[in-house]
Amino acid sequence: MTEHAPLVLDIAGTELTEIDRERLAHPLTGGIILFGRNWQDREQLTHLCAQVKSVRPDLLITVDHEGGRVQRFRTDGFTHLAPMRAFGEMWMKDAMAATNAATAAGFVLGAELRACGVDFSFTPVLDLDWGESGVIGDRAFHRDARVAALLAKSLMQGLLRAGLANCGKHFPGHGFVRADSHTDIPVDTRSLAEILAEDAAPYRWLSTTLASVMPAHVIYPQVDDKPAGFSERWLEEILRADLGFQGAIISDDLSMAGARQVGGRELSFTEAAVLALNAGCDMVPLCNQSVQSEGGCAIDELLDGLAQAQEEGLWLPSEASEERRLALLPRGPALSWDALMAHPEYMHALDLLP
Repeated sequence: MTEHAPLVLDIAGTELTEIDRERLAHPLTGGIILFGRNWQDREQLTHLCAQVKSVRPDLLITVDHEGGRVQRFRTDGFTHLAPMRAFGEMWMKDAMAATNAATAAGFVLGAELRACGVDFSFTPVLDLDWGESGVIGDRAFHRDARVAALLAKSLMQGLLRAGLANCGKHFPGHGFVRADSHTDIPVDTRSLAEILAEDAAPYRWLSTTLASVMPAHVIYPQVDDKPAGFSERWLEEILRADLGFQGAIISDDLSMAGARQVGGRELSFTEAAVLALNAGCDMVPLCNQSVQSEGGCAIDELLDGLAQAQEEGLWLPSEASEERRLALLPRGPALSWDALMAHPEYMHALDLLP
């Protein structure tokens, strides 16, 4: 039987419980996503990551850690990184300084996470700053797709130097719509040609550089009536076939309001996971259910439900998807925190940050 571990789960606390260990050991679990509630200090985070790896060394330890308002770890020595808009503003004054600063930010971000045992961050944001989206806002580099792509590529170079893969989000673009897919179902009524010329352009230009892509929980009705993360048209035909992307596709959080409203009804978590995987996603995160439901039962329902869907042939594991998941694990050894603090490249990178 083909092995494929597509699920990314969360935990409620600062260390693993027995039920956490059971869920992470499940053969369908491929990763864990950390939040601010899982953070106390660097020592605790390092211990937690070691606990996760003791369950299964191949589990991908992930976090949303971009800089600005989306930065899960902010104390005990972690550098406060500027929002990505700051690099776009720097570009308007000195383009070369901005690209160097973005590379420095990627290196600092990646090296600090790796020093504590974190494998992967969902960054960079490739959405364009249209000035309409509150949920994107200053998380975007720039309104100009060319500037956004070049700054993102610079940041990804810094991540690479730290041994971290990257994740461009939110394909094909979340910046044009005002609604927040965490709480609503955003709809972008533009044509495919308009979207490809603007918001999706960075994905074409960076198709050989991006290690992974996260699709938007946005509906683009002129292209498909399903959100992009559930759309084979967007993921297989446009992202992979037309734009040439070969890396991992990771669904946005299945618990978001925009994630499960399909065809006029609300899908279960299992139905949403099956739909996303069949549309072309390689991994599907389910976030915050360890604290939203008593005993985290939604997590167990998804684990059991996806296993049953596999038995019934409603979803077939993919060897290629599993290879893409494993390719996101870090490359090379990580520096310890103490070694990092005295590392010349790290110290120089700090001087370059805005």
